[in-house]
Amino acid sequence: MRHWAIVLFAWIAALPAAAQSRDYVAEHQGRILAEYVRLLAIPNVASDTPNIRRNADWLVAKMRAQGLSPRLLEGPDATVPPAVYGEWIVPGASRTYVIYAHYDGQPVTPADWTSTRPFEPRLYTDRLDRGGQPVAGLPGTLDPEWRLYGRSASDDKAGVMAILTAIDALKAQGKRPAFNLKIVFEGEEEAGSPHLAAILAAHRALLGSDGWIIFDGPDNQSETKQVVLGVRGVVGAGITVYGPARPLHSGHYGNWAPNPAMQLAQLLASMKDRDGRVTIKGFYDDVTPLTPAEQAMIAAIPDSDAKLKRDLGLSTSDGGGRSVAAMTQLPSLSVTGLSSADVGEKARNVIPATATAALDMRLVAGNDHQRQYDRLVAHIRAQGFHVVDHAPTLEERRAHGPIALVTKVGGYNAERTALDHPLATAAIRAVKSRHPDAIVLPSIGGSLPLYVLRDTLAAPSVTIALANYDNNQHAEDENVRLRNLWEAIGVAQAIMTLES
Repeated sequence: MRHWAIVLFAWIAALPAAAQSRDYVAEHQGRILAEYVRLLAIPNVASDTPNIRRNADWLVAKMRAQGLSPRLLEGPDATVPPAVYGEWIVPGASRTYVIYAHYDGQPVTPADWTSTRPFEPRLYTDRLDRGGQPVAGLPGTLDPEWRLYGRSASDDKAGVMAILTAIDALKAQGKRPAFNLKIVFEGEEEAGSPHLAAILAAHRALLGSDGWIIFDGPDNQSETKQVVLGVRGVVGAGITVYGPARPLHSGHYGNWAPNPAMQLAQLLASMKDRDGRVTIKGFYDDVTPLTPAEQAMIAAIPDSDAKLKRDLGLSTSDGGGRSVAAMTQLPSLSVTGLSSADVGEKARNVIPATATAALDMRLVAGNDHQRQYDRLVAHIRAQGFHVVDHAPTLEERRAHGPIALVTKVGGYNAERTALDHPLATAAIRAVKSRHPDAIVLPSIGGSLPLYVLRDTLAAPSVTIALANYDNNQHAEDENVRLRNLWEAIGVAQAIMTLES
């Protein structure tokens, strides 16, 4: 741990508690933040087995101190990140809810971070692109507009911390949940949750409940709290297009040798029209239409598109003028990465041998991840490509052209709970008890493998989205605004104590 991070721990822990406070969070902000910084400092990429285990051990120790009888729900082998389980059983309770968050985070490229190293969390006075400065010294109070930067500061250790701190608050106030409370912290959500179904199935009796409440995701772009009834599914794809067997001089061969980067660019361009609508045959055929009530939810959301465009430097948006909320209720296709030869100072005058793209397709109710992937492959073939599932041999490259290696990456379906379901109505009442202007969304744009809960446990789910919308989740300089962290803890308390 670098010296300044140690100093950060020290000055946060030394912050004075308010003598007269309206709630637990206001009294204990310094301690809460110090504890959170310690959790964020543990690297948490799912493939980093030793550090994932350190995260799980930290959670077990914390939950044991809270009296939650924690245990690890292990996967098929020691390389699989365990889920961390705890419970607070309330005698006489008529309901049982599972509250979930995930403790793993997206992979990091430290060189891309301008604020700090990803696992050396640090406070700034504002967003970095708005001139935020490092917080130094011993301030008397914590400004709620300050930003804490670090991987998973918002996605999703903020959810983990909100849940655990809400339990601390209940115990300090001599209160208990209004239902049997079960807690699950997953350790490989950002890797696509490939083992979650197996873990749930192995512990089906332990995890029996009336529903799951998920703490994950950001505020609406209007900076309004969100209760989300569903999440999109997702399936990824990798596409590699092959050209000459080795890079060629662009002058000697530029009008003769097929250029895989150009071929890939043309292929990708064929997948969408100028309004951003996906042109792959059948892409929208399976979509389950929104009900009139769900359509009314979308219409009631504050219009934030103009603000978003200003903030993001955009003059236009896809969708023919439809709002971001409306567009996230449809399946999407995004190019999430491109690679071919080099650019900038490393650029060379060559025709590259290969060009590669990473795609993700977000799915809504009615879509099937395998069927959507198959439609993508059929579209690539329809553009004249010979599709393979392995690196082509030289003989195959001589016999076919152009050639595309297409691989499926993960894949799971969308999930949605009805607006009138008791779980949904209870969650909405709880959030609105703290934030009366909270909005309700049929589905959020992001993806979680919540279909597994229904398929494996027959459990409905709702998602409580509480991080700041501009948190840079999945990217460099991820951050959480302190106000959002405090509010998330308050909402977790409200959910845990809401009577039916």
